[in-house]
Amino acid sequence: MSITPNLPPLNRHASLRETVIEQLRAAIISGEMEEGVVYSAPALGKAFGVSPTPVREAMVELAQDGLVETVKNKGFRVRSVSDKELDDLAEVRLLLEPPSVVAVVGRVPSEGFAELRELAQRIVDAAEASDLAGYLMADREFHAGLLGYTGNDQLVALATSLRMRTRMYGLQSLIRQGLLAESAREHHELLNHMEAGDAEAVLDLMRRHIGHARGLWATGYDSAEADER
Repeated sequence: MSITPNLPPLNRHASLRETVIEQLRAAIISGEMEEGVVYSAPALGKAFGVSPTPVREAMVELAQDGLVETVKNKGFRVRSVSDKELDDLAEVRLLLEPPSVVAVVGRVPSEGFAELRELAQRIVDAAEASDLAGYLMADREFHAGLLGYTGNDQLVALATSLRMRTRMYGLQSLIRQGLLAESAREHHELLNHMEAGDAEAVLDLMRRHIGHARGLWATGYDSAEADER
């Protein structure tokens, strides 16, 4: 029996391959496509209203990102991620991203801030429109662009990979509660601190931001609430 997730309509303004990849990635990261379940390319293609070919191509790329694994003659299984793995991903990100962003304080030119502001607003707009795929893509581009000012391509690639492997099952809940846009505005707050040259505030916000990815965004409630439960 094939299982078909509740997928949103494709954005026909982007390339078909890119749109399929981003929609599938969002469905996996948010938990719409469930861990351990095998999904067939024909069934997913039917849900999207496209042939199985772009779905297979997308799944191959997602397999390279570590989100799915191939099941011979059946399709693709969403990889299960344990709490330990999510904790480890968050720990590595905390070691990597906050000090790297602090290192670029004072190094971003005015035109760079303009581009980052545009991406930050795209994140907010996507959150307000309940566009999870758009939210995740803009968020990824924002942080990659910011880290790009370190001049270290390997760091950017590693941080982006860690971000894409992080599950955020609480995002759908935050969208339903109308809370995701509030969290999305942290990106503007981060840029405010950077333009002010406040490295300490940048460090604190980046740590909090990654903490959300393991707490609020991962589960729908923050770490303190998680402890109470």
